[in-house]
Amino acid sequence: MAQYQKITRSESVASSIASATIPSVTLLRQFKKLYYRLPMSPAMRHRIGLLRRRLLGRQGELPSLAASDAESKPFRAWADGSAAGTSDDRIARVDLDPCAQAADGDNRPAEISLWLSDDSVVVFYSVIDWHFRHQRPQQLALSLAQRGFVVLYISVNFVNDPQSGFRLERLSERLALYQIFLHVSGQHSVYENIASEAILRQQKIGQRMMWEYFGIRDAIHIVQHPYWTKLASSVAASKLVYDCMDFHAGFSNTSQAHHEGELKLIQQADLTIVSSDYLFKMAQGAGAKALSLIRNATEYPHFRQAYVRAPDGAAKIIGYYGAIAEWFDVGLVRTIATAFPDVEIRLIGSDTVNAQSQLKDLRNVRFLGEIPYRRLPEQLAAFSVCIIPFRITELTLATNPVKVYEYLSAGKPVVAVDLPELRSMDHLISRCLSAQEFVEAVQGALEEVDPQRQQARMQFAAEQTWEQRATELILALGDSSIEPLVSVVIVTYNNMALTERCLSSLSDSVRQGQYSVPIELILIDNASSDGSVEMLLRWENLPIGPPSPVRAKKLVLNTVNRGFGPAVNQGLAMASGDFFVILNNDTIVTTGWARGLLRHLQRNPELGMVGPVTNNIGNESMIPLPKGSVDHTCFAGRRYNLDHAGELYPLQIAAFFCVMIPRNVHEIVGCLDEQFVPGFFEDDDYCLRIRKAGFQIACAEDVFVYHELSASFDQLALSNRAAIFDRNKALFEAKWGPWKPHQYRPAGARAIALKRERR
Repeated sequence: MAQYQKITRSESVASSIASATIPSVTLLRQFKKLYYRLPMSPAMRHRIGLLRRRLLGRQGELPSLAASDAESKPFRAWADGSAAGTSDDRIARVDLDPCAQAADGDNRPAEISLWLSDDSVVVFYSVIDWHFRHQRPQQLALSLAQRGFVVLYISVNFVNDPQSGFRLERLSERLALYQIFLHVSGQHSVYENIASEAILRQQKIGQRMMWEYFGIRDAIHIVQHPYWTKLASSVAASKLVYDCMDFHAGFSNTSQAHHEGELKLIQQADLTIVSSDYLFKMAQGAGAKALSLIRNATEYPHFRQAYVRAPDGAAKIIGYYGAIAEWFDVGLVRTIATAFPDVEIRLIGSDTVNAQSQLKDLRNVRFLGEIPYRRLPEQLAAFSVCIIPFRITELTLATNPVKVYEYLSAGKPVVAVDLPELRSMDHLISRCLSAQEFVEAVQGALEEVDPQRQQARMQFAAEQTWEQRATELILALGDSSIEPLVSVVIVTYNNMALTERCLSSLSDSVRQGQYSVPIELILIDNASSDGSVEMLLRWENLPIGPPSPVRAKKLVLNTVNRGFGPAVNQGLAMASGDFFVILNNDTIVTTGWARGLLRHLQRNPELGMVGPVTNNIGNESMIPLPKGSVDHTCFAGRRYNLDHAGELYPLQIAAFFCVMIPRNVHEIVGCLDEQFVPGFFEDDDYCLRIRKAGFQIACAEDVFVYHELSASFDQLALSNRAAIFDRNKALFEAKWGPWKPHQYRPAGARAIALKRERR
C-alpha cells in the first residue's frame, strides 16, 4: 500500500543539525528524527549510529527504522488521480518559512541543515503520475531505484496550497522510491499551462525543501516534459538530462510555449536521451550537447507469464492494450472487425476519442477500459494476435512502442502499421503498408502454429529489458568526455593551509559529486616560503581522474613574486579548457559550483564573465549570511542558492576571488593588464574591458563559494597595502577616469533579467 507522510517543521531534515553549538541532548533528539524519518542506506545508518555513540561517550543502539511512525503509518491511497485542490491529512507538508528568522533576531534562516547524504539521487520531472499507465517513466525510475539510487518522482499533479511545500508518497517498502507532489497555488496543469513567475518561485522553494528533507548533495535531474524546464534546469548541483520519449509537438494539447520550451531544454540539457531514431535526428537538429539513443523495453518476467499454449478449439482473440487516443486508427479497427466477424476484437485502455461509440455497431468489438498493469499478462495470455493500429502521423513516426516489446515477451504474433521503429523487427512481426495488408497479416497470424517463431520473439524480448536500459543510461551519465573542460587557475603566495583546503574542495569526489564537470587545475606559485612549494610538489604527484573531477594538473613555481595579474596570465596561457576560472586560494568551492557558472555562460551568450555569491567580498556578490562555522556558512549559502536557482544578478565589476570566462571572450579581451602589480584594480580594469567589448557581467545567485578575503594581501603591512592601492588606483584612473568604489547590494535587492543586446 502506498504511504503518505506529513512533515512538520521539526521533522524536516533542515532541523537535523541546526548548529555545532547545540547541547548534546537536543542534538541527540535531532539525530533521532533524522534516523527515524529518512530513507537511509545501511552505511549511512551505521555512520549516524557511530556519531551518536561518539557524542554520548557510551555504547547505544538506535531503534529500528521500521519502528518509525513515519514509515509505519499508512494513509489512504491517492485515488482520484489529481492532487489539485486537495488539502487534508494525506498531504506531506514541509512548512519551512524561507523568511523565518531565529528567535534571537540574528537574521539566520530557520533550521539550517549541516547534513548531506552520500547517496546517489535521481529526480524525475515526470510526464505522467506514477499511478497512471505503467510505462517508460515508471520503469526507468524503478530500475534505477533497484540499482541503489534514491529516486524522487515529481508528479504532474500538484497540491493546491498557497504555501510552498510538497507532499511525499512512499512507493516501495524496500526501495528508496518516492512520489513528490509540489504545492502550487490554484488549479494548474502541466500539459496546458506554463509556470508563472509566482508559481515558479513557489516551486523553487518547494524543491529546496525537498533537497533539504532528503539531504541531497547533488542529483541527476531527468526531465520528461518541457513544462519542467525552468525548474529542473536551475539547480547548479545537478546534471540535467532530457528523456525525450515522444514528439511532444504531435500531441493536440501541447502549447506553443511547451514546444519552445522543449527546444530550450534540448539545448540546455547536459545529456539528451531519446527513444527513437526520429527523435535522435530531431534533437540533433535542435542543438543537443550530447545524445544517447535508449529505446523502450519490457519487464520480461512480468509479461513472460502470458506465454501459454491455447487449448485446442479455444476462441480466437485479436487484442490491443494501450491508449485509445488521437493516434489510434479507429477506421483500421473497423476494417479488421469487419474482416473477421467471428473473432473478438478486444481493446484495453482509456478511450479518449469515443472509439467505443464509433464502433458500437460491431458486435465483435469489446472495450474493457483501463486495466491495472499487474493484470495485463492475464489479458495478454488470451490474445491470439496482438495489433498496433496507429495512424501514421509525426507523433507515431517518432514512437518506439513499448507494447511491442511486451507483446513479444509472451511470444505473441504482432501485426502493426508501418512505424519506422518497427522495421528492425521485420523478422519477428508483420509490418503493413495498407489496411488490406493488415487484414492479410492478421489472417496469417491467426493460423500460425510455429513454436520456433514464438521462441525467437521471446528470446529477442529477453534481451530488451528495462534493467539493460538502466545500464545504458548509467553509462551515458558517467561519460565525462561529452562535458566541456574547465581550466581553473590559482595563484598562490604562502598560506599553505588555505591552499590545501581549496585544492581539497576542488578535488574531493564526495563534495563535488559523481557527475561533476571535469576540471583542469593550474597552480602558479609566486615564490612562497612557508612550505607551500613542497606541498604543491606532493600535490602534483597525486593521482587524478574519476571519481575526482580533476582531469589534469599543471604547476609552475616562480622564483620571484610576479604579482597576481602576471601569474594569472601565466596560468591562462597554459589552459586547455573551453572555459577559464580565476580562483583565489583562500576559497572553498561547493558542490555544483563549476556546472552552475558554466550553465549561465552557455545559456546567456551576452555574458562575458560570471561569478558566484559569497560570504565575504567588497561588492554586490556578498549576500547576508549567518555568522558561524565554515560548514554553517556554506549550508546557509546553499539554501540561498536553491531558493534563487537559475537567477543572475547583474554586476558592473566582478571580484576576482572566483570568476569564469569563456575562452572565446578571453581571446577577444586579452590578458590581464600586468601594470597593476602586485594586485588591486586588475579586476576592475578587466571587467571594464569586457563590457567595452560588448559583453555583460553577472553574479550567479545559485552558486556559492566560501571566501576568506585577501588572505595573501593581509600578510602585507597596512602601509604597504595602502601604497600599492594608491599607486594602482592612479594607474587605473589614468586609463579609465575616476574610479567608482565598489558597492554592496541594496537591502532587498533581487536578481533581474539581463538585457538581451546584439553585439
